[in-house]
Amino acid sequence: MNHNVLITGGAGFIGSHVVRLFVTNYPEYHIYNLDILSYAGNLDNLTDLKNNENYTFIKGDICDNELIKNIFKKYKISRVIHLAAESHVDRSITDPLSFATTNVMGTLNLLQVAKESWQANYINKLFYHISTDEVYGSLGHDGLFSENSKYDPHSPYAASKASSDHFVRAFADTYGMPTVISNCSNNYGSYQFPEKLIPLFINNIVNNKPLPVYGKGENVRDWLFVNDHARAIDVIFHDGKLGDTYNIGGFNEWKNIDLIKVMIKTVDRLLGREEGTSDKLITYVTDRAGHDFRYAIDSTKLKDDLGWEPSLQFEEGIEKTVTWYLENTVWLKQVTSGKYQEYYQKMYN
Repeated sequence: MNHNVLITGGAGFIGSHVVRLFVTNYPEYHIYNLDILSYAGNLDNLTDLKNNENYTFIKGDICDNELIKNIFKKYKISRVIHLAAESHVDRSITDPLSFATTNVMGTLNLLQVAKESWQANYINKLFYHISTDEVYGSLGHDGLFSENSKYDPHSPYAASKASSDHFVRAFADTYGMPTVISNCSNNYGSYQFPEKLIPLFINNIVNNKPLPVYGKGENVRDWLFVNDHARAIDVIFHDGKLGDTYNIGGFNEWKNIDLIKVMIKTVDRLLGREEGTSDKLITYVTDRAGHDFRYAIDSTKLKDDLGWEPSLQFEEGIEKTVTWYLENTVWLKQVTSGKYQEYYQKMYN
């Protein structure tokens, strides 16, 4: 089956990996990458694809109704993989309105245009919405989030993603739109904008800058290698049951402080320093408002129903990730210049 696939947010961290996988593995598809190229979107993430015949980049905003209508009409879009979102919790605390605009109204705009464009002819159509485990709230020391966990968002970011999830399900129930949703745990890997913990700390360790750790560093997260996430999206896109939700996790929980110490050891070793040299950079800062204690995803359904499971253990994945950032210092310097430095000073002064 040939498809014209619209991937939103395809110049971002996760999106660029998904775009590369689909362009490379499915030459019979034409991939249209829509990205506004905000601070986290970067066409340098996809320079290797710019001459592929089955790939087209479109600069634009998912909230622009006329643009989205024109894209669906001109390119006869048959399937959507919706990744575009404001995604950093700290930013959502300082600017919740932007998160509501992009994550809620942007998603609703895409859904409405898809409904109007497809006109209830849903054969071979799909609206695939990518979400987060943060919609479920916070776990104690035990238990895992399943697809049946109740929603309990604690940050403006999580609330905006929970709202967008609800709109996707409402369009499925009300209009019969063929949809699928996946909720993933924390991702790490190449091309991640360095406001996120792992690339931020790799960059700071390299440059002997403080490593700002919220509270005592005891918050727990489940970590997923981004290439494994892209593989899961591929499987769900092709074989997922319409109307279903799939949780995607790494079965890979780490306390923040333990994760940071693994990164310190890895970066120090790869730079030829004595392991642990950079421990002195750890700096404890005031905890984030509404900081969820623990997230952990149960991916059993995805494994049992569709045969997906993570391909890497964390130590192998973090080695690959650190190596990539050390070998791509030009990319890192470009994305950490200008406005990012102003933001960094504001958040971690």
